[in-house]
Amino acid sequence: MKIAVAKGDGIGPEIMDAVLSIFNANKVPLEYEFVDMGKWVFDKGFSNGMTPEAQQTIESLGILFKGPMETPKGKGVKSVNVTARKTWNTYANKRVFQTLHGVDTVFSKAGIPIDLTIVRENIEDTYGGIEHMLTHDVALSRRFITRPGSLQVIKYAFEMASKKGAKRITCGHKANIMKITDGLFLEVFYEVAKQYPDLKADDVIVDDLCMKLVSRPHEFDVVVLTNLQGDIVSDLCAGLVGGLGFAPSANIGDHICIFEAVHGTAPDIAGKNIANPTALLLSGISMLRHLGYMENASVIENALLYTLESGVHTGDFGDKGTPSVNTTEFANAIIANLGKTPAHGAKALLPNKPITPTVFHLTENPLIMTKEEMEEKIVGVDMFIESAEQPSIVAEKCLKHTGDLFKLVTISNRGTQVWPKGSVFTNLVNQYRCRFESVEEMALTQTDVLELYKRLMQDFKICSTELLNMWGDKKAYSLAQGQ
Repeated sequence: MKIAVAKGDGIGPEIMDAVLSIFNANKVPLEYEFVDMGKWVFDKGFSNGMTPEAQQTIESLGILFKGPMETPKGKGVKSVNVTARKTWNTYANKRVFQTLHGVDTVFSKAGIPIDLTIVRENIEDTYGGIEHMLTHDVALSRRFITRPGSLQVIKYAFEMASKKGAKRITCGHKANIMKITDGLFLEVFYEVAKQYPDLKADDVIVDDLCMKLVSRPHEFDVVVLTNLQGDIVSDLCAGLVGGLGFAPSANIGDHICIFEAVHGTAPDIAGKNIANPTALLLSGISMLRHLGYMENASVIENALLYTLESGVHTGDFGDKGTPSVNTTEFANAIIANLGKTPAHGAKALLPNKPITPTVFHLTENPLIMTKEEMEEKIVGVDMFIESAEQPSIVAEKCLKHTGDLFKLVTISNRGTQVWPKGSVFTNLVNQYRCRFESVEEMALTQTDVLELYKRLMQDFKICSTELLNMWGDKKAYSLAQGQ
């Protein structure tokens, strides 16, 4: 089987060479096609950090094994790591965190074993990167949570949890504050949970989840979260088991999958042959299992665990009283231990059952959407306007333009209601949200909204608008704080 390999920037080539040397020593039956991705490709003028040939190769092979990559700072370009995940719709980011004997942590010293998996939604949320300055003082970031996108990652999380024999799956969220977006993610979680009655499904508010993870992580098994929250929580969990140097990452999609180390490029030690290749090796082991090379994966992982138990370590971890080894020596130690069994956490040697690669020839972008069950109607609009005037003056001007179809319901500033009720102790910025609803919830047209927009333009600069929709009798918009 042939896979695409991108060595990455900084320490990337060193740790990739170390991992591939271990694969070769174990006679892993893979061929590697090296592709051009990373900062040096940005510097050649490719704005997405990869050459067209690299993109074509990865899309034809379906598997990318990549080292850490750097995004140039201050050049207005997007992260190549995020671009790759989003371009190829690798919707589920799976990170496994487990106690590694030989890697001392607070929990290992206390005899508390950790074995938990974080599944992070990988495409949506604030990682859409859609931002605007509404006024010179006010920036807006749009947060997208979709039902089909949530369904993809949550379905994957339940299926993976079921196959690994997990007992519990937890949804981390902030639906107590973000009732529409996180509320949708949580709603989909419990819809999918009905299909897996053998799994205990529960949810935890994400700040409470963080507190519990650092105090009793052994209570959790599989946790699924939205993109930004999952990013933060997965790095927190890396800290529980020794740091990002021990954090493998698999990005799973329907057509393409990416396996990578999640730590940085460490330019300060690049070229010194002292970097720790463990995270990339663990990601590679995950890739082997994904491809069906179960025996190769177990033999290599057992050799890694045996090596760690033996006290062999690079400079970033381990007993400071014993000499550290360099990247090449660490890889050679693992190679020497191939076939040996660790005292703790040994992996069963299952037979290889390589998957048959599916080559996808897509002619158009897949459209993912669910069936609209109830009738949709527009019942109002939020007008985001620029003004440095007091709320009562803004309201007075807005009321002139409501006409027969609209009523002014509330005005908020930074999400807090300031009209018709509010407090003079609420600090204001020069941007308000003015909510207009239809009289008696009658259905409106976009033309009705546009006419209101045109009337309001006489008094305000309108920065942005959002339609207020209803599906059936369910309002699809949130209230202001204090409304």
